[in-house]
Amino acid sequence: MRHITTNDTPPPTIRGIADHSWQERGLCHGLPVKEVDELFFHAARDRAAIDAAKAICGNCPVKKACFDYALDNEIRQGMWGGLTEDERRPWHARVNKRLDYNRVKAAFEGRDVHLSDAEREAVTRHAYVRGWSSERLAYALRLDLDWARDLMRNAAHAVADRDRYWGHVDPAEEADDEYVVDDDAEEAASPVQVPRQVQTHALIAALRKAA
Repeated sequence: MRHITTNDTPPPTIRGIADHSWQERGLCHGLPVKEVDELFFHAARDRAAIDAAKAICGNCPVKKACFDYALDNEIRQGMWGGLTEDERRPWHARVNKRLDYNRVKAAFEGRDVHLSDAEREAVTRHAYVRGWSSERLAYALRLDLDWARDLMRNAAHAVADRDRYWGHVDPAEEADDEYVVDDDAEEAASPVQVPRQVQTHALIAALRKAA
């Protein structure tokens, strides 16, 4: 018996740190080095070069990946993702407050992605309510084990305070999310109130499947 299989799985929207394959699909890929320097690393007031570069970036299929790459790697010079360095400055300033659940989901799927402080906290909270061990979290996020233990302790307090200050847990959610507190969790720093994140049922289902 012969079986014919197809693989129509689309490429991941969030790629790993070492995955630079998106660059080959950029419209600027293959341009002469001199032209790239003139257009994408232009003088500050060279409007002609800026407009020409933005025209290329506007139709580029990997514009978002290019923008994320500049943020993740602290690249402040030049045009990336269709934005000049001045236009990207506010994004660089608050990159550690970014909370993109696509990145949270990618981390659960095992991809080595850049996570902001807020995204790392979200991953830790979801891992905690799923009963992950500190060792598993440390492996997933490429962290030192002691750091992972601290994050799990903080997540224990955050989840407990969330439920205490923002109402009771839904019975269906409570049955699924078994809270496991470390023996030494009581020694952690004083708790901080954390509001519930707005989550769709589809997002919650995706995170549960990834975990």
